[in-house]
This record gives sequence, C-alpha cells and structure tokens, in this order.
Amino acid sequence: MDKEFRFDDIYFKYSIDKSPEAKDFNMHIHNQCEIYLFISGNVEYLVEGSKYPLTKNSIMIMSPAEAHTPRIKSPIEYERYMINFPLDLVKAIDDKGILTRAFTERKLGQNNMYTENEVDTELIVNFFTRICSDIDEYERRVLVRAYLPVILDAIGKGFKNRKNKTKGLTMAEKIVAYVNKHLFEDITVESLAGHFYLSNSQFSRLFIYATGIAPWSYILKKRVITAKEKITQGTPINKAAEICGFKDYSVFYRAYVNHFGHSPSEDKKNKPG
Repeated sequence: MDKEFRFDDIYFKYSIDKSPEAKDFNMHIHNQCEIYLFISGNVEYLVEGSKYPLTKNSIMIMSPAEAHTPRIKSPIEYERYMINFPLDLVKAIDDKGILTRAFTERKLGQNNMYTENEVDTELIVNFFTRICSDIDEYERRVLVRAYLPVILDAIGKGFKNRKNKTKGLTMAEKIVAYVNKHLFEDITVESLAGHFYLSNSQFSRLFIYATGIAPWSYILKKRVITAKEKITQGTPINKAAEICGFKDYSVFYRAYVNHFGHSPSEDKKNKPG
C-alpha cells in the first residue's frame, strides 16, 4: 500500500510492503534532500558504502546526489515514510543554511542515521502520520512548510552533538570515498581496483555489496546527476558533460537519457529564470 503526495518541489510517500523482496529495491540517487522514517521490517540501509541496521523509528537523512538503498534481509512487513525536498526550499527562511547543516556539512555516507536517543523521533513520527492523514491538499502543504523547519532543527541538534566524534572507515567506505573524490577524472574500474591492490572482480564484488550497484553504473549515475544540476544552472550542455568526466558526448547523451528519460536539452529549456 502506498500513499504519495507532490506539491511544489516536495515529494512525500508512505509505503507498506507485506512481503518485500530484495530484487525490488535498487540503489538510487536524486538531486534533493531526503528524510526517511523506518517503522518496521528486517532492513539495513546502505549509503555510499556505509551500512546502517534499522530499528523502529530510525531516522535516515540523505543529501542530494548521495547514493542509497534499503537491503531487505528477510521478507517481513516493511513500513516506512519519506519526504524529498530541495535545499532551496529552506533558503527562504534560512539563507545561511543553519537548518540544513546535517545535510551539507558531513561526508558522504557518514552520520546518516539517528535514533530516538539523539533526535525527537516522536515529533517526526507525528509529522509523517499527520501529513498522511485524511486532510486536503492546502492543509497538507501548510503543515509541511510549518513542520519541516522544526524537524530539520531537531535533526540538526543530533548532528551537532555527534559532529566532533570520528570513527575509522571500513574498506568499503574508503573505496566509495575515493571514487567520489576522483569521480570526474579519467578513471576505470581497473585503475580503481589497482589503487586498492584488488582484482577487478574483488573490487566490483566489494563495491556492489557496499552500495547495491556496480562501480561503473554508480559513476555514470553520479556524473549525469551532477551534469543535470550544472545544465539547469546555465552551464552549456557540452561543457557540463566535459566537466563531469564525459570525453565522448554520445556516451554522455545515452547515459543522460537512460537515467532521466529525456535529453539534456529538455533541462536546458527548463532552467530557472
């Protein structure tokens, strides 16, 4: 059972899968922030090579272009809420980005999960439950805009409390971090594997286990999403492709259409202003 709501640049979804199957959940990347509330199931969440075992009312946050996916560990009922919103939505009331520091001031795959010991999860549960209740669109729109800053403030407090705590990275986390650092350079799976003294197959298996997607597919997704952002901001299409690591425009074009379902020129037409 799903409930979905869209308005302005906000997307809200409530889902229950009675018998979830791992094959139905794939790694995804989008250009918005996400707040995810886990209710039930036997699930762990993968974010950029980090693995988070979920418990009731766990809160997950994902930044724009941060790869993430649930991993179903057994087919028991899986219930969750999520909301996607652009960073620009909050700028209207917070042009210094104070409320969104938990999204903008951390490394990929780090500090994504918060529990009731760190964040007021009751507040967030009440928010999602109310938004999903039988109210009209106008009331839902008003509630989201009223609640969202309060929720971001609660998450921000949890982030601030743990910001100075550091932990060693696993091999998988190191690999994903390295790939992102060199994302737009002239890299291959072979060169990446060689950097870590791994065979191509060893590197690919480790990467897939950590992220839920093959290394080159991950790189292409990250590149086209970044290219789209640049295009909508006014960068010429060819230049955006080049900046994002595409030497061959035809390769860029195919990857773009495969990911977004339309050509780069469509996003050029729709750029702000």
